[in-house]
Amino acid sequence: MRRPWVAVGLAVLCGAVIVPAQSWAATSGATTQPSVTTAALPVVSMEATVLAAQIDPRRADNTLTPGAKSSVLSVEQALQARGLLDAQWVDGYFGTVTISAYAAYQRSLGYTGLAANGLPGTTSLTKLGQNRYTVSKTIGPGGKVQRDGYVVDARTQAMLAEAQRLLGYTLVLDQGSYNPGGDPTSAGTHDGGGVVDISVTGMTAAKRTAVARALRQVGFAAWVRNPSQGDWPWHIHATAISDTDLSSQAQHQVGDYYLGMNGLANQGPDDGPQVPFKTWEQYQRGQ
Repeated sequence: MRRPWVAVGLAVLCGAVIVPAQSWAATSGATTQPSVTTAALPVVSMEATVLAAQIDPRRADNTLTPGAKSSVLSVEQALQARGLLDAQWVDGYFGTVTISAYAAYQRSLGYTGLAANGLPGTTSLTKLGQNRYTVSKTIGPGGKVQRDGYVVDARTQAMLAEAQRLLGYTLVLDQGSYNPGGDPTSAGTHDGGGVVDISVTGMTAAKRTAVARALRQVGFAAWVRNPSQGDWPWHIHATAISDTDLSSQAQHQVGDYYLGMNGLANQGPDDGPQVPFKTWEQYQRGQ
C-alpha cells in the first residue's frame, strides 16, 4: 500500500523537499542533450573476401564461399556505388565479373601489375569502404626476401619455416616467386608472389608426400609434380593460399585446390594428401 507521505513527483523527507532531477534541470537552467545513435558500419573480413575471390571464379555454379557472403556483398555494393559493377552482380559471389570490377577499381587508384590483380589489398579495400564499411582481419604478403637464391615474400617464408619445423628438416627451393616469364612450363603461376617449387632430390615417395602434407597443413595448395604431367622434373609445387600478390594463374590454382582439383590445366582430381583446407592465418590461430 502507498505510504501517505509519498506524493507523485515530490517527496518530503525530514522536512526537506526533494525535487526530481528533471525538474531541477529545468529550473536551474541546465539543458539535457538528446542521445544520438549512429548506426555501426558493416565489417568486411579481408580474409574471407580474398578467399572468396580465389575460389568463386573457379566454381561451376554460384555456390557462395562459406562465411564470406556479408563481406563480399559490402564490397560489391561499394563497387556498384562507383559505377564499376551492375546491380545484378551484387550477390555475395566474388566471381569473374566482380574480380574484373575490383581490378578496374585498383587501376583507378593508379595501381598496375600485381597491385591490380583483382584480389583486394589492404589499402584498396580500405579506400573502397570509406564511410561504407570497416575492414577486419587484414592480410598481406610482406616484403620480398631471399631464400636459396630465389625471391619470395615474407609471408611465404614464414609458412615454409613452419612447414620445416613440422617436418624436422630443411626444404630447398627449385624456383621462387616474382619470376615473370622465367619458366615457361609454370604457365605464369610464378609471375607473382606466394608460389614456390621445392626440390625433392633424394626423397622417397613417402617423404615427398609428407612434405606436401606439411605444406598443406600450414596453408599452401601443394602437389607433388612428376614428369608424366608436364615438361618438368619431379618437384613439389606450392601456392600460398590468400597471398594477395598471387598472379591470376596462381589464384586459379587455389580455387581449384579448394574445389578438389589438381591445379593443372586438365583440372583433374586432386592427387595430394587430404588435409583440412586452411589458410596461414587460420593455422596460426589454431583453427
